[in-house]
Amino acid sequence: MRPDRGSDGRLVDNELEHLPAELRWREWMGRVEAVIFASSEPVGREVLARVVGKDCNLDLVIDDIRAELAGRPYELVAVAGGWQHRTKTAFADVIRAASGQTRDFRPLSQLEALVVTAIGYFQPITRAELSTLFGKEVSRDLIASLRAQDFIASGPRSPQLGAPYTYVTTKHFLSAFGLETLRDLPDFEALEDAGLLSRDRLPGGEMPVAMADADVDENTASNLSQAADDVDLQERT
Repeated sequence: MRPDRGSDGRLVDNELEHLPAELRWREWMGRVEAVIFASSEPVGREVLARVVGKDCNLDLVIDDIRAELAGRPYELVAVAGGWQHRTKTAFADVIRAASGQTRDFRPLSQLEALVVTAIGYFQPITRAELSTLFGKEVSRDLIASLRAQDFIASGPRSPQLGAPYTYVTTKHFLSAFGLETLRDLPDFEALEDAGLLSRDRLPGGEMPVAMADADVDENTASNLSQAADDVDLQERT
């Protein structure tokens, strides 16, 4: 691995061959945690690889950092294709009380959470296709609200007549819902069992690959709004 340069232009020794193996590992752990801690966004593997040696197993480093944080009020989570420090949700009320923060931000409604989840499953998808999926109109105002909160963005134009806009989820969507990838979305059958979505209205009549192959816990979309609410607080503090 080619050494990277620090802000002062000096080379950063990533291999640390002069250190005993145990001290080298501790230094890599410290570097990885420092980079993640200093970032306001999830940090990807390619960024972390700049500060450790070629023989460093980042996954094992992350595991060791998590183990050391097990008893702390914050944790290292895998979200949006990277890692980020976040306060544990159990301390949400304590943080609000200490900061005097009130719940002046509006959590997603169940319909908004369902719509953004459906976009995650079927993207790119048009507003008309979303309306068909839910059996009722998905309003422009709802789409505008999700865009304003950076949960969704415009995708490619649909090949349908009139070339309507399609919509896709953003990296912020993954981060806000605590998802590492779209494969971590709730199981579709759980949404069916809860009466929230119907397989009969699926675009094209087929299950998306991301849902059919996913191996995730059965969480209903009624929990998604609370998840976004809790993570919003974590990111604000």
